[in-house]
Amino acid sequence: MNWRVASDIGGTFTDIAHIDADGLLTTAKVPSTPPNYGLGVVSGVSALADGAGLAMSKLTEMAHGCTVATNAILEGKGARTALLTTAGFRDVLELRRIRVPKLYEPLYVKPSPLSPRNLRFEARERVDADGSIQTPLNEDDVREAAQKMQRDGVEAVAVCFLHSYLNPEHERRAGEIIRKLLPDLFVTLSVDVLPQIREYERTSTTVVNAYVGPPVRRYLEGMEADLSTAGCPARVSIMQSSGGAVDAAAVKTTPAQIVECGPAAGVVGAAHLARMLGIDNAITFDMGGTTAKGSMIENGSVIFAEDYEVGSSMSTTGVIAGGGGYALKLPVIDISEVGAGGGSIVRIDRAGAIKVGPDSAGANPGPACYNAGGTEPTVTDANVVLRYLNQTGLAGGTVPINAKLSQGAVARVVADPLSLTPHAAAYGVHQVANATMVRAIKAVTTYRGRDPRDFSMFAFGGNGGVHGVGIARSLEIRRVIVPPAAGVFSAVGLLLAERSVTVAAACPGRLDGLSAEIADNTYAGLQRQAEQLLALESGAAMCSREVELRYVGQAFELTVDLGAESFVEASRDDLRARFDDEHRRRFGHAFDASEPVEIVALKLKSVDPAHKTPNELSIALNPSTEEVFRDVWFGDAHGLVRTPVIGRGDLGTEPQSGPLIVEEYEGTTVVPPDASAHRDALDNIVVDLEY
Repeated sequence: MNWRVASDIGGTFTDIAHIDADGLLTTAKVPSTPPNYGLGVVSGVSALADGAGLAMSKLTEMAHGCTVATNAILEGKGARTALLTTAGFRDVLELRRIRVPKLYEPLYVKPSPLSPRNLRFEARERVDADGSIQTPLNEDDVREAAQKMQRDGVEAVAVCFLHSYLNPEHERRAGEIIRKLLPDLFVTLSVDVLPQIREYERTSTTVVNAYVGPPVRRYLEGMEADLSTAGCPARVSIMQSSGGAVDAAAVKTTPAQIVECGPAAGVVGAAHLARMLGIDNAITFDMGGTTAKGSMIENGSVIFAEDYEVGSSMSTTGVIAGGGGYALKLPVIDISEVGAGGGSIVRIDRAGAIKVGPDSAGANPGPACYNAGGTEPTVTDANVVLRYLNQTGLAGGTVPINAKLSQGAVARVVADPLSLTPHAAAYGVHQVANATMVRAIKAVTTYRGRDPRDFSMFAFGGNGGVHGVGIARSLEIRRVIVPPAAGVFSAVGLLLAERSVTVAAACPGRLDGLSAEIADNTYAGLQRQAEQLLALESGAAMCSREVELRYVGQAFELTVDLGAESFVEASRDDLRARFDDEHRRRFGHAFDASEPVEIVALKLKSVDPAHKTPNELSIALNPSTEEVFRDVWFGDAHGLVRTPVIGRGDLGTEPQSGPLIVEEYEGTTVVPPDASAHRDALDNIVVDLEY
């Protein structure tokens, strides 16, 4: 029998999921295997296949999510990258935008460009703002730059010329010359990555693509080789940051599109589940071993970021909270990410305050309780001390732990220096971690003009159920939903994702004056590009169209739905009204009709109609055979409370008052004393908070 599987690599664990023809979900969770993460994938898929009685030789597709692109940026381990740009624009990466993430820190230092100044080269050429050639390309400049790149050991080059999105002739020619002279170089052209206005964002995105290109290509080719060696002929498809999946071959040329692929999968899965439950508005909270991510589902759809930054202390949309990372203006689900996970290391800062992360103990050596060489306390160690987690092992006992090592590490680093009891110290760590993660939730809600109290929360990831209810209480959210297989839910999301791509192109002009024919020709070109990326086997893609708009003179745009199958059929008055409504909701005001609106770019999402996703989802529930209790600390207000420890199958359909600990193979859910929980018809754990 042919079958599909999904694999999602995190900094600590690699998650595997399979949904059979009847909708039954099977999962596996294995430690990640740096530096060769592909080995962990093969190990996990093999373990799942053996347990489910499936043959590796019959595996037809593996949907995959990974952190290799993100980690290359965060760890500074990408390719040695050069930039070739228009003469006079060598320092665009240095100048950036005037925004900084810390207003009151005069000594703030911007992150170093991914392409250092000695590897940034200029070519004499100039395309005007209307696309006309003002100065022809000096090809000798390109050849001289190529020689210097070879001499300096460059692995990748980004080519970004002024206004090339209107006339790509010079960029195309420069790319031809470099590829001919340096055939082993990873060459990225801005017209292939981001053919849109904004010089800094376009340059930064192109450089990011070049920087992560070689490591992503090596990673994918290595994993494909490992799968082949294991006797697996599966085609590998990769989740994009936009929430759609494409073949690995397409990712190898534009790897920047997978920077947030793992977190995107969880949001896609939550959106699918929200539709099944009839929930229109929800916040997603995904906490793993290394990071925590927040996103938003509104009116049943995921929300996309107009401007995104990666590599700062909090990867997020950049209009309000940005300035500290590298601009990535590609279709990205609006996900805010902070360095706070179960493996995040805890310390006391110089002011005597508890600090959590952003550095992580990862899979190796891991938290102190893993007894694998780690000595620093982590958030997981704090949760072990609080007795939220099983005291002998995680992941169904497959990861043995030593609770005494957690107690010793927390006492040495936190409790003793601050003269706190072990429980108070661990609870302080738990609360600080929650406060850090609240920032991620606010970045995708409050900063967008949304009130978190109007939303339900989906909590998943290995630690989402442990921290989700506490974070919801901080935000006054009333309901938290922990889905089946929550600890591997991003892998489940990979199986639920559409096979789709989102592409965009510049189309500048006034909303009331742009030719509908020009706009529809642009959409037609985008549709051809999307269908080529999807490599459709039969039929035409299903397409939806959007428009990036702004008031004339504004520096930033908002994306709204076109509301029609073509521009000629669209109502420009309705477009203007939708833009005004979104501007008012985002920024608190909108201008009157006397202020003109202009189009910046057009976007198109194409979906492969032949790609089928599961319609049903269920898990095997195994009720406990004996009663288990554990004394659990719920803060000074409650102290140690004798708490039932149950499985998901033990939770009834009627609300059961907390405290409760729900332990599963994939993760743990903590229900505090001032909350109740029940299991719904789809086997979700539903926690309702009391206020």
